[in-house]
Amino acid sequence: MSAAAPFTVLIPARLASTRLPDKPLADIAGLPMVVRVARRAAQSAAGRCVVAADDARIVQACAAHGVQALLTRTDHASGSDRLAEACELLGLADDDIVVNVQGDEPLIDPQLIDAVAALLPTRAGASMGTAAHAISSAQDFANPNVVKVVLDAQGLAHYFSRAPIPHARDQAADSAWWQTGHAGVPTGFAPLRHIGIYSYRAGFLRQFPQLPPAPTEVLEALEQLRALWHGHRIAVHVTDIAPGAGVDTPADLERVRALLGG
Repeated sequence: MSAAAPFTVLIPARLASTRLPDKPLADIAGLPMVVRVARRAAQSAAGRCVVAADDARIVQACAAHGVQALLTRTDHASGSDRLAEACELLGLADDDIVVNVQGDEPLIDPQLIDAVAALLPTRAGASMGTAAHAISSAQDFANPNVVKVVLDAQGLAHYFSRAPIPHARDQAADSAWWQTGHAGVPTGFAPLRHIGIYSYRAGFLRQFPQLPPAPTEVLEALEQLRALWHGHRIAVHVTDIAPGAGVDTPADLERVRALLGG
């Protein structure tokens, strides 16, 4: 399999949301949000883009706009479980590459999707792929809602955390130590913000929900730590472009509507 191998984008969409009810169907400039996400994803090199929905209303909204959608069970514990069912419904082979694009990312960069899809065909030892970009502010570095990742020399994830990692022992008093030229800090180094997009081989995606939850996953509330805990490797594409705004709250929705003219 080459880096140009075809892949499938799966978009999990769950109607229930505590902060933004009926979020996948939220109108953005005349289109439901999940349709906007799918149309952006379709600008990538994916062979197909499929929404994995938990409600018939999402499937109907997608069908009305020419987007393929599958109705999955309502009782899945996570998006990964929903995507595993979608792999079965689509009959994907174990070696097929799947990219998980979140259903609340209407500004997702199609080139980022392609870059994450291209990781696994060239990294036989990795079970997953994802993305990150350099953190530019001390506020983001300290923010527990901004997930950080530390890589090894091969571009594989060491660890993900909501804590500010790596911790600079000798510059602990300086919250932006990477910006201020301390001795011992590598030139051009910056901590990395994790971007919540993933690639998998379909076979691993089927297996992942069956792995026991990891203690680190429970503590950090980060599902990807389950893969590391069980010895799987995660390849990371580092991009120079920060991702577009996602939609978690009504304020986020209004901001994206303004950007897209709706």
